[in-house]
Amino acid sequence: MKERLIMDTNTNVIEMRHIVKVYSNGFKANDDINLTLHKGEVLALLGENGAGKSTLMNILSGLLQPTEGEILVNGKKVNVDDPNKAKDWGIGMVHQHFMLAQAFTVLENIILGHEPTKGGGKLDFKKARQNILNLAKKYGFEIDPDAKVSDISVSQQQRVEILKVLYRGADILIFDEPTAVLTPQEITEFIGIMKNLAKEGKSIILITHKLKEIKESADRVTVIRRGKTIGTVDVADADDEQLAEMMVGRHVTFDLQKNKPNVGETVLSVKDLKVKDPRGPLAVKGLSFDVHAGEILGIAGIDGNGQTELVDAINGLRKVDSGKITILGKDMTNKRVREITELGVSYVPADRQRFGLILPLSLTYNLALKSYYQKPFANHGFLNEKAFADHAERLIKTYDVRAHSRRDPASALSGGNQQKAIIARELDLNSKLVVIFQPTRGLDVGAIEAIHKQILAERDAGRAILLISFELDEILQLSDRIIVLHDGEISGEVDPAKTNERELGLLMTGSHLNKKEEGTNVD
Repeated sequence: MKERLIMDTNTNVIEMRHIVKVYSNGFKANDDINLTLHKGEVLALLGENGAGKSTLMNILSGLLQPTEGEILVNGKKVNVDDPNKAKDWGIGMVHQHFMLAQAFTVLENIILGHEPTKGGGKLDFKKARQNILNLAKKYGFEIDPDAKVSDISVSQQQRVEILKVLYRGADILIFDEPTAVLTPQEITEFIGIMKNLAKEGKSIILITHKLKEIKESADRVTVIRRGKTIGTVDVADADDEQLAEMMVGRHVTFDLQKNKPNVGETVLSVKDLKVKDPRGPLAVKGLSFDVHAGEILGIAGIDGNGQTELVDAINGLRKVDSGKITILGKDMTNKRVREITELGVSYVPADRQRFGLILPLSLTYNLALKSYYQKPFANHGFLNEKAFADHAERLIKTYDVRAHSRRDPASALSGGNQQKAIIARELDLNSKLVVIFQPTRGLDVGAIEAIHKQILAERDAGRAILLISFELDEILQLSDRIIVLHDGEISGEVDPAKTNERELGLLMTGSHLNKKEEGTNVD
């Protein structure tokens, strides 16, 4: 193993010079990008979906090799042609889509490939467990080393990924959309962790679309657009409007214009619903609520408080233990997924890669996954390829899905463009009920603006929208009513015009609103 380069505070930790990345299909993801990272700083890397941020960081972490350009670590030109080389130089990356073995425990995932041994070459799990617990305590992460990754929440999996990098002793950390699945409280804690890491002398590159987080955590920000460097500015000298315009190349509206809802008939009715989590205990504990045509009901709550089990039950993906789900006047409790979809239900899942797309399949076919067996795509058992192509081209244009070609596999798209593809497919179905879980996870401000406007347009067209999001500003902006889940139960219902993030945050921890001043005070 190579020795790491000795840190020198008089040199840049990382210099990426004139980086170009051209794929075999001719697509140029990075086009002469320059980036510099100083020791002990948090550098934000900002860019719209498909701008080339993840490609650039995959080059730095050794997963990809540049077509042109060079990388310097502490002033010395290095060849980072695989992840092990990156590790030797002290570079570690936490990816946007987790690289964890679902069947392994937390401990096994963290030490995988770096297992400590004792006499006779046996694995020393006791030592590994203690090292991991010490590391988790140091950085304020609560984890169960023996829990299976498949059984823990998405936010907990994020912590495992971070601990995995820290366990390997990285001095240069790359975080790719690290807060996309965290609650406001967890985001605040994570920003504190990043700042502490920087104080210890570690250097951090933060890929994020959230301007608020950049302002709170970063020292400088480098902006790239369509594979090119737009510029690097000190965060203290830049405002949100400037950064947003640098990122997308146009003015971005942050204030949504929202019409008063025209509430109609009850589309979804959930009564005394109880649903178990995969391990057996109840995750949804007697929930009751209605969603009407022409309104958006927002569900707020810390991840792991029954949201996943609730939406799975509504969409036929999980068995209901007791209670009733009525959609458009029909009892759809424990019905098959296709029956529910054909009745008029669209679903945008929280995990786009596991549940929203078939990654090896082309973008064209992914955009028709819910209707490929119906006309105009199928006729007497034959597929109409022109119908697939026309449908894909229309959705790609309407929803600004950035892809080199509609024939590319879904896996070739950036995370944000994968999300836009799913939203395009589901909203295009013109369903009566749209269940949306984390609609803007990983999207840039321009895409968020467009998706929010589209969701409001669906509501104004008479759709019933059930919105589940961990982004409280999103819940507050879009919802006509908000219910808050805590431990599988409703801890409060509030009017978004009369509440704020602090009150929602308290309800999310189990506090209850004062009945006399509901929506304005929290006990």
